[in-house]
Amino acid sequence: GYVSELWDFTRISVTQNNLQELKEIQDQWSDEVKQLFYSDYGYLPYLLDMKVDKHLFRALAQFWNPAYGCFIFGKVDLVPTVEEYIALLRCSKIQVDKVYSRVVNVPTLLKKLMS
Repeated sequence: GYVSELWDFTRISVTQNNLQELKEIQDQWSDEVKQLFYSDYGYLPYLLDMKVDKHLFRALAQFWNPAYGCFIFGKVDLVPTVEEYIALLRCSKIQVDKVYSRVVNVPTLLKKLMS
């Protein structure tokens, strides 16, 4: 089979932006505005407080195929579910009333993913 030489020429650099300005804007919102935002976008603001695991990001980025929107491990294509991303990010705050989400036991799922 074909072996890509792209890895020999690719460099991955991870930079985390300063999100303080976005946090300050969110802090100024009234409870009503926050509720409207959460109803439309779920728990997106909680991502502002997430610390990026640079090692995990680098490891996953080398297998990401942007053309197909999935990870490719050899001959296996993988598209993680929202629950799997939640477990990988160690983010237990999920919105259970959204179409794309369901209740998941994050520690159990994380163990399952790691085995």
